Amino acid sequence: MIPTPFYLIDEARLLTNMRKVEALRAASGAKALLALKCFATWSAFDIMRPYMDGTTSSSLYELRLGREKFGKETHAYSVAWSDREIDEACSYADKIIFNTVGQLTRFEGPSAGIQRGVRLNPRFSTSGFDLADPARPFSRLGEWDVTKLLGVADLITGVMIHYNCENRDFALFDEQLGRIEREFAPLLEKLDWVSLGGGIHFTGEGYPLEELAKRLKTFSDRFGVQVYLEPGEASITQSTSLEVTVLDLLDNGKNLAIVDSSIEAHMLDLLIYRESAKLPQTGDHAYQICGKSCLAGDIFGEARFEQPLNVGDRISVADAAGYTMVKKNWFNGVNMPSIAIKRETGEIELIRQFGYEDYLTSLS
Repeated sequence: MIPTPFYLIDEARLLTNMRKVEALRAASGAKALLALKCFATWSAFDIMRPYMDGTTSSSLYELRLGREKFGKETHAYSVAWSDREIDEACSYADKIIFNTVGQLTRFEGPSAGIQRGVRLNPRFSTSGFDLADPARPFSRLGEWDVTKLLGVADLITGVMIHYNCENRDFALFDEQLGRIEREFAPLLEKLDWVSLGGGIHFTGEGYPLEELAKRLKTFSDRFGVQVYLEPGEASITQSTSLEVTVLDLLDNGKNLAIVDSSIEAHMLDLLIYRESAKLPQTGDHAYQICGKSCLAGDIFGEARFEQPLNVGDRISVADAAGYTMVKKNWFNGVNMPSIAIKRETGEIELIRQFGYEDYLTSLS
């Protein structure tokens, strides 16, 4: 048995998402790029590659990883490219997307050999968190002035738009895309491609996939553009768990279980947004599941079990792929979770373990 903690990727569940991606691509004509900012565990790329068109990145290292480990079409984006990055970025990318017109014109020469785009900020989004809202007041993420963008239209072939965040509401997506069509039509009519970004929860249970496909095709046909989607969370939702073991139990007014993992080190996104981990919720025995770091708030959340917990019991923390594995860190020197894949056959394959040498070489 693999020692905990470890991330367990369920191949069958991942393929369920991939087949929905494939169905949407076939019905809409849209292309799907894996958003590496959400999930970059390249040992799973062999499973995903047949169902997706490539990758999209947010930095030079993500870009290189996408080119080398996923292949296919590679989109390069960064909030700001530096002089020392731009040539290397252009060597890996099929398309490079600049955050501002200033960056586009500054790097017009080095990027002349590939297709270019600019990030368009529609000034609205579906995000409920100011921290993650790309349309927040004074946002640095993209351009919104149509006149300004039309002034450089001859330098670009497309735009990227990020405005959805875990959006499960197709009607809201439809309404907001209509607003983009109305407000940015003069620019959209001049383009060859438009990326509508990620954050559309179209692999979720009950999402109207056929309606989404029709809407995307209507948009594509109206403006004569290739539509791209950048599913991150939608690609890997419900596919992965974090397997942990109970190390200690105590009663401090409620039953606490301390496990061999840490929310700050291994599920940081939940701590940032003050969300609880997805823990078992059946049975009459309630526990607060706590991490082993020294941070007082290192708490996974509340759980319920059919039987009282004992030291040595294993707990599965569900939905632990998106924005978790990419953010794992060495806080407190807590051992980094291994990575394993449960194959469709049921066999569990250990892909990678981490040890002291990895901790040591992450510092100097």
